[in-house]
Amino acid sequence: MVAFGAAAYLFPGPFKALSQGMDWLFALTMFGIGAVLEAKDFKRIAQRPSIVVIGTAAQYSIMPLTAYAIAKILNLGPEITVGLILTASAPGAMSSNVMSYIAKADIAYSVSLTTVSTLLAPLATPGLTYVLAGSKLDVPFWPMLVDIICMVILPLLAGFGVRHYFKDKIARIMPVFPAISATFIIFICSLVIALNKDYLANITGIILAAGVAMNVLGMVGGYTVAWAFQMDIRQRRTLAIEGGMQNAGLGTVLALRHFGQKAAMPAAAFVFICIITASITAAIWQRRPAE
Repeated sequence: MVAFGAAAYLFPGPFKALSQGMDWLFALTMFGIGAVLEAKDFKRIAQRPSIVVIGTAAQYSIMPLTAYAIAKILNLGPEITVGLILTASAPGAMSSNVMSYIAKADIAYSVSLTTVSTLLAPLATPGLTYVLAGSKLDVPFWPMLVDIICMVILPLLAGFGVRHYFKDKIARIMPVFPAISATFIIFICSLVIALNKDYLANITGIILAAGVAMNVLGMVGGYTVAWAFQMDIRQRRTLAIEGGMQNAGLGTVLALRHFGQKAAMPAAAFVFICIITASITAAIWQRRPAE
C-alpha cells in the first residue's frame, strides 16, 4: 500500500486510468472475499445471536457517532465531514478477521460480525451517512443503496456460491482469492491518491488526525462495550479490532461516486491508519495470551 501510494503520488497518470473500472475492481474484491466464506460461517451467527447483535450495534454506532463528533470539534469542511462519516458508517473490514487471528482473539466471532455488518450495509451505510451528514451535503440514499447491493452484496453472494457449488474444482486456487481482493483494494486507494495529488499537501495533517482519533476511539469503544456485556477476553479483543477497522475501500468508492475526490480522502487515509494500528495491537496481544 505504501509503495503503490507513493507511486500514485509521483506518477498519477497511469493510476487515473483506473477510474473507469473502479466499480468493477471493488466488485471483484468482494467476489474474492465471498469465495473464502463457508456455510459454517453463517451457522456461527445463529449459534451466538446475542453477542453478534451487540457487536454489530456497536460497529454501527460507536464509529459513526465518533466521526460526527470529531468533524464538529475540528470544524472540518463539508466534503471531508461527509467522507469521514461515510467511512465510519461502512461495514467491518474483512482484514479484521486476519488481525483477530494474529491477536489470538475469537476468529469465529470476528467472521460473524464482519458478515452481518456487510449484509446490513445497503441500509446502514447510506442511512447513517444521511442522518449524520445530510445537513452538510445532499446524501443520495437510494443511489448509494443500489451501489452497495451491486458492488458488495451480489459479488459477495456470487463468490460464496462459487465456493459452495464448485468447492472441489477450485480448491487449488482458493489462496488466490484473498490476494486478488487485497490487490484491488490497493489499486482503489492508489487511484484516490492520484486524483488528489494537488490537494494532498493541504489536508493530509487534518485527515490523519481525524482518522487516527476515530480509529483509536473505535477500538477503545469496542473493547469497552464487550467488557460491559461481560464477554470473555478473546471476544473483547475481537470487538476492539472490529470496532476500529471499517471497509474503507467501500467508503472510498462510494465517496468518489457520490461526493467527489475530496470526500474520498478520509476513506483512503483510513485504510492505512486502521491496518497500522490493528497490526500493532494484534502484535502486542499475540504476546499476551488471553488465558
